[in-house]
Amino acid sequence: MRIISFSPFGYEGALVTVEVDLRRGIPAVDLVGLADNAVKEARERMRAAIRNSGFDFPPERVLISLSPADVKKEGAGFDLAIALGVLAASTIIEAEETSLDEKMPGVLVIGELELSGRVRPVRGVHAAISTAVENGCRFCIVPEENAAEADVFPEMHVTAVGSLAQAFHEYERICGDAAEEYAVEQLVPSDRSSSSAEEEVGFPPVMPETDFAYVAGQPFLVRALQIAAAGQHNLMAYGPPGCGKTLAMQRYVSLLPLLTSEESRSVTRIYSLAGLMRADEQLIRERPFRMPHQGASIEGMIGGGINCRPGEISLAHNGVLFLDEAAEFRSTVLQSLRVPLENGTVTLSRAGRHTVFPADFQLMIATNPCPCGNFGSEDRICLCSAHAVEMYWKKFSAPLLDRIDIRVPVQCASAEGVHQTEKPVSSAVLRKDIARAVMTQRKRQSKWNSQLTPEEILFYCKLDEEGRRYLSDATERNGFSTRAVHSCIKLARTIADMAGAVSIRQSDLEEAVSLRKADGPLDYCL
Repeated sequence: MRIISFSPFGYEGALVTVEVDLRRGIPAVDLVGLADNAVKEARERMRAAIRNSGFDFPPERVLISLSPADVKKEGAGFDLAIALGVLAASTIIEAEETSLDEKMPGVLVIGELELSGRVRPVRGVHAAISTAVENGCRFCIVPEENAAEADVFPEMHVTAVGSLAQAFHEYERICGDAAEEYAVEQLVPSDRSSSSAEEEVGFPPVMPETDFAYVAGQPFLVRALQIAAAGQHNLMAYGPPGCGKTLAMQRYVSLLPLLTSEESRSVTRIYSLAGLMRADEQLIRERPFRMPHQGASIEGMIGGGINCRPGEISLAHNGVLFLDEAAEFRSTVLQSLRVPLENGTVTLSRAGRHTVFPADFQLMIATNPCPCGNFGSEDRICLCSAHAVEMYWKKFSAPLLDRIDIRVPVQCASAEGVHQTEKPVSSAVLRKDIARAVMTQRKRQSKWNSQLTPEEILFYCKLDEEGRRYLSDATERNGFSTRAVHSCIKLARTIADMAGAVSIRQSDLEEAVSLRKADGPLDYCL
């Protein structure tokens, strides 16, 4: 049976066939197939692991071919596949066992070898198995530490091993009679065809450190965050230091519904390629919440490097990218978010190869209103000049801010506001309206309201004559762009969905405009 492995590159990666030929000549190991240094070093690791596992290394000249030859092979995940190929060639598995090649595409083998023969875990197992399943592969051998990650696919027969000796024993079993029995088995049907509209809206457990029950004195911000979670709208909160904007936005994770099965697969693939999967984790179900440092580079934000690793915006796919103290980020980093926000993808190109990572994320921004942080405060004095405030806000640029649906000015709550008699609303209560809106969107259009195209807005967000007249007046009064008008309509649609309303009401539009319009320091750049 053919041995195949996986070369991770970008989001797609490539399946690689491992072939071994023994020939006469001076004993040596030749490796062909455009391998990088990590793969070339596998020759010595593989030789030592075979001997330390109780096998005899073949005395002939060994030729190892990794095909396709024009695809660069990277990483240490080829060790186990190469070792099994050498052992299979040296022990000469019977011809009747290899006759199964016509029935089955091969067995996927991934793992790094220690000199002792122990198999170490590798990154990208979920992505490798996903690609192998799409190409008809039904058998795989993976390290024990990656077993949970591999067991997600019902179409794949997964064998987890801890040593080279165990791996070779399992490979022989797969190539023998057991493989014929498995080949005629009725495979477990996949649930990939299930619609997300049929899935219930679930939420992660609420922890005290993420519960909105402990956020007091900021009802307008909490309401804005609730609406943002219900429709996945981008949000910016700006206010003086200590007003609670970061505290509230870090608790935003408690309002995010769990990923659907379809969303979970793409998120899990990205985290598998990045090597961020936990050993006991099969599928990632909670939405990512990424909070990069202000010193992040463009490569760290959008991805890159030799192997085109995912960046923060791809790691935030189907989740949230939270930029705290956003004005402290480099202007080039902030501007790099514009295209992914619009397209939901990011394309990386490296030396003739390119890959497309999904980057459908929700942008959350928290920033001060000026360099000193006191602009617009009623009880504080701002020492910044008008030019300093203007240059501070121009770091964001109008095109970037125009893609943010919700803008929330936050003020420091007074002592009476913080110690108010009415208790703050808990996350459990806020989730009820969010769940109603999410289920409505899944049944109606199978996408978030924030992702509606202009054509879909006309179809799903019809306004009556009074609503159109109010929106026209608000557009003229606030100087809204076309994108801003669409944002108001989508926000109103989300607010109506939260209330269970079929059509958009006048009150929904009024609240949407109040969340969208620019006040205070935003006037400098809009």
